[in-house]
Amino acid sequence: MRPPLLILRSLLLALTFSLVAPAQAADQAYHTRQFLLALRQDTQTLARLDPVSDPSFDFVPGTRAAERRFDGYAHIGDLNLRLRVSADAPWQDYSSSAARRPIRALPAGGATLAAADITATMGAGLPLRIERRWRDQGGVLALRFTLVNPTAAAIEIGGLGMPMVFDNIITDRTLEQAHASASFVDPYIGRDAGYLQVTRLNGKGPALLVMPEGHTPLEAWRPLTDRTPRAQTAEGFYDWTVASRAYAEREWKNAGEQWNTPTSITLAPGERRDIGVRFTLAPSIRAIEASLIAQKRPVAVGIPGYVVPTDLDATLFLNSPQRVTGIVSAPAAALVVTPAAAGTAKTKGWRRYTVQGRAWGPARLSISYADGSVQTVSYFVTKPLDQVVADLGRFTTTRQWFDDKNDPFGRAPAILTYDRAVNRVVTDDPRVWISGMSDEGGAGSWVAAMAKQLDNPDAAEVAKLERLVNETVVGKLQVADGPQAGAVRKSLFYYDPAAFPGYYAAATNWKTWTSWSKKDAGDLGRAYNYPHVAIGHWVLYRLARNHVGLVTAHDWRWYLQHAYQTTVAMMRDAPEYTRFGLMEGDVFLDILTDLQHEGMTVEAADMRRMMQQRADHWRTLAFPFGSEMAWDSTGQAEVYAWMRHFGYQRQADITREVILGYDPTMPSWAYNGNARRYWDFLYGGKTARIERQVHHYGSTLNAVPLFDAYRANPADLHLLRVAYGGLLGGITNIDRDGFGSAAFHAWPDMMRWDAYSGDYGMGFYGHAIASASYVLKDPTFGWLAFGANLDEQADGLIRIVPRDSARTRLFVAPARAWITLEAGKIDSATYDPRSGVITLELAAATVQTPTARLRVQSPHHLKAGELFIERGSYVVPLAKTALRVVLKPL
Repeated sequence: MRPPLLILRSLLLALTFSLVAPAQAADQAYHTRQFLLALRQDTQTLARLDPVSDPSFDFVPGTRAAERRFDGYAHIGDLNLRLRVSADAPWQDYSSSAARRPIRALPAGGATLAAADITATMGAGLPLRIERRWRDQGGVLALRFTLVNPTAAAIEIGGLGMPMVFDNIITDRTLEQAHASASFVDPYIGRDAGYLQVTRLNGKGPALLVMPEGHTPLEAWRPLTDRTPRAQTAEGFYDWTVASRAYAEREWKNAGEQWNTPTSITLAPGERRDIGVRFTLAPSIRAIEASLIAQKRPVAVGIPGYVVPTDLDATLFLNSPQRVTGIVSAPAAALVVTPAAAGTAKTKGWRRYTVQGRAWGPARLSISYADGSVQTVSYFVTKPLDQVVADLGRFTTTRQWFDDKNDPFGRAPAILTYDRAVNRVVTDDPRVWISGMSDEGGAGSWVAAMAKQLDNPDAAEVAKLERLVNETVVGKLQVADGPQAGAVRKSLFYYDPAAFPGYYAAATNWKTWTSWSKKDAGDLGRAYNYPHVAIGHWVLYRLARNHVGLVTAHDWRWYLQHAYQTTVAMMRDAPEYTRFGLMEGDVFLDILTDLQHEGMTVEAADMRRMMQQRADHWRTLAFPFGSEMAWDSTGQAEVYAWMRHFGYQRQADITREVILGYDPTMPSWAYNGNARRYWDFLYGGKTARIERQVHHYGSTLNAVPLFDAYRANPADLHLLRVAYGGLLGGITNIDRDGFGSAAFHAWPDMMRWDAYSGDYGMGFYGHAIASASYVLKDPTFGWLAFGANLDEQADGLIRIVPRDSARTRLFVAPARAWITLEAGKIDSATYDPRSGVITLELAAATVQTPTARLRVQSPHHLKAGELFIERGSYVVPLAKTALRVVLKPL
């Protein structure tokens, strides 16, 4: 007998469910300890899934039930199959949602909420019998399918997937409605340890976790051909794919290597196989891993993540109720995994391993457990990061260098989009901005080349970039004189077949809106183009001001003045989109800071006034993250920056949590720190389609505010892990020669980087300004380093050797010390936890960098000896050999 209080609670929950989210007349309501749910009476598929703690929120698209109740619309509880009855027979497809037929209800009771034989709705000729059960297993909601082979022959199942249909649809919703009601799904495609996390757009809890029921590996994440249209406002849905061999043989045969080896399942005559998933809640996004551990799921944590430069010592922590029986790398030579030394191998339930990258490219660790289960963790091995960025600088300024003096559009000299598939510069894409040096798809490559110089300048590359800015940007792309001075055009390239009848490739379509006329290309009103140009001026200012002989065409003041002028022009000539945060908008805060340090008080006051107006507007909005798109993930970084700058901490905190709603931490180089983007292949890629993009520019741009948030609260390790995942994730776009791709195609029919460089440079800018080493002591994991090698010495000192791409920034979390160099490099550092003293070893002087410029931010006001301060930085004359600088707490 159920206790009276439990009966009363159940009645109250049912009443609440009916009031806030009435089930359709044909739906049956149920509840578990964590969920209020409804199943369609006719199909027994999931119609609603509300957390008990917030019954007004639905994880599935229940509000769209009327439009999605027809054939061809998938729901949770449906099943997709591809099978054959012999090795030489063709694969046959079956789906419970393609053409629905009545199902046969089966007895329910006890732990079973509802059950049915769904064989009939799978399609005619199915040689299997399939039963489905919804169960309440000790308070955890479970969905289980039983596949039975009633025939006298073995049946091979080469495709087996369960649709995972969650409410990621933003269509017809305002930003406020989307943040309140929609969710995004991120998959950990880790075989037996795989899971899904479904997080709300506002970043608030609870978060939904979908885990395997029994032996149900998440082998692949297959996009569904559901009738719900994919668009910028709807990413589409996916199958939890248990077996994928048949897809790999057909649709995916030309793809790169899959996350896991594709497998099939063979059912012998009379054999049955159970598969399914379990649903549970994590109270918050930060509690996802703890919730998985509570559910006795294996959990992996990589430090600094799953992108491993070959000169960096990475760490892997594993927490599992099962004993680890083996770890295998594929390719075999790609990764070397070593258990930690005795005494440090296991901490608070976590087993510790060192991971060394040996061979460039994607790699997979397969971790075997005593119960026979296998967890896979996806890594990416890179060159040392200083070599990676050197490759990028060389590639962009040589192979992408365009210096055709006869170019009819006046683009020379330039760095244009590159097509890696045919290894040539793209001079004539019908999306004219791609070949026009502006908008993201066209400005990306020259912005990447420019951002690379910030911490890693090369004299020959800088000389070319000065030419690009002074001969092509100023006066061609950017209005040089008159009342619109500083304004930025949308594209230098345009479509005018009358003026240039032989220029445009006849085989491509020049009749869409993307083939702008000269007038449209010359439009000055797109604010998103202005940060690109501002970056060019600002980087050259920094190089001229902090180095010797690198910049020669103008002095530092000219470039800083033009960076300011670009900002003024944006506010004057492109006000529409300045209402939103802009990708790379952080540069405006750096420009303002430099104007103040240089004593350019009139310009600084004017710029501060303009930015304050934007910030004051955002402060009035619940979710100030609009853009030219219905929903976007790139304006948040600039919104956060100005909220922090002007002291609007509440709005900064909201922005931080929203970022965490679409930016996960997961045991995969692809999804760890991968800020959600799924439409920009249409505008900057060669393969133009709606598709989840891996490490598009949002990954690194969104890392910037998360790093700042971590430095403000070093106890929140989750922030640092997500940020570093994005920072290094963006490096995987750069191939071994230095070509930077717009993004990686995550769908299993491609699994490779896009052939266009496109808008990659926006992401590399984020990497360039945020690249740093972080050192901390975590209460669970002990001393950790992100972007550095760390050694706990016998005398108690912590030795730090930076391995990030800049080697100019270091955060020592116990001291809350943020150390940055505008010139010079950090070879190594030591930290004394007892005294708080930090000792830097600065690299020797070079011809271009005879003096280091050091800034230290710390609540303890570290003192750097007798060095004098200029423009907010300590001035450190460098020596012929490494120079030691001691920073002491006051």
